[in-house]
Amino acid sequence: MAEEILRIEDLHVSVEGTPILNGMDLVINRGEVHVIMGRNGAGKSTLASVVMGHPAYEITQGSIYFKGQNLDELSVFERARAGIFLSFQYPAVIPGVQVGTFLKKSVQSVRDEPLKGRAFRKELNTAMGALEMQKGVLSRYVNDGFSGGEKKRLEILQMLLLQPQLALLDETDSGLDIDALRIVAKGINQVAPTAGCLIITHYQRLLDHVHPDFVHVMIDGTIVRSGGPELAHKLEDQGYDWLETSPEGTA
Repeated sequence: MAEEILRIEDLHVSVEGTPILNGMDLVINRGEVHVIMGRNGAGKSTLASVVMGHPAYEITQGSIYFKGQNLDELSVFERARAGIFLSFQYPAVIPGVQVGTFLKKSVQSVRDEPLKGRAFRKELNTAMGALEMQKGVLSRYVNDGFSGGEKKRLEILQMLLLQPQLALLDETDSGLDIDALRIVAKGINQVAPTAGCLIITHYQRLLDHVHPDFVHVMIDGTIVRSGGPELAHKLEDQGYDWLETSPEGTA
């Protein structure tokens, strides 16, 4: 029997009194890759932020469970330590903090144990090699002067080191050229077999490299259609208008 990682039930979310999510239901099991697509403003990024515990969002109805535990009981930090990872659409710049220091402190904090220097360096070198990253990046300040591709690779590097049980990837493919897209997808594929993955994207092109088990379409804060990879191709060809006039159901 598949191990359930994430369960979202009848989720309603507001920001300053404005409804954003309007009855979301979703279940992700370990080893599954789920993709959410939709127009700007559909609520996709809101969903990822709410699962991670962003304080700006108010859950007005419904529940989110991570491995059977209600996430209302966990702070943002506790969610990270429990195994939830969020890759940001727009990663923050942290001047004055070197990448190497940031990675070591982050991993040590989430694992809640001292890191052995030699073992961590080996782990770090392996992960950087998989993402074709040069060691010189470790002495740079976090995302300071980074290109879009460099920022996204650093996000995926963090994910490889943190080894999450639930990976939330918010438009990780945006702004990437062909080579960077391939490398980022390689990192996602490395984590996917042992985690639950939720990928938020506007484009089908990432799915040429990361093969989803399920594709969901969000309109006005709820999932209106679910299917397999073929649904992403149909959206690429036809857009979203047909979903607003056709009955709900699977593609």
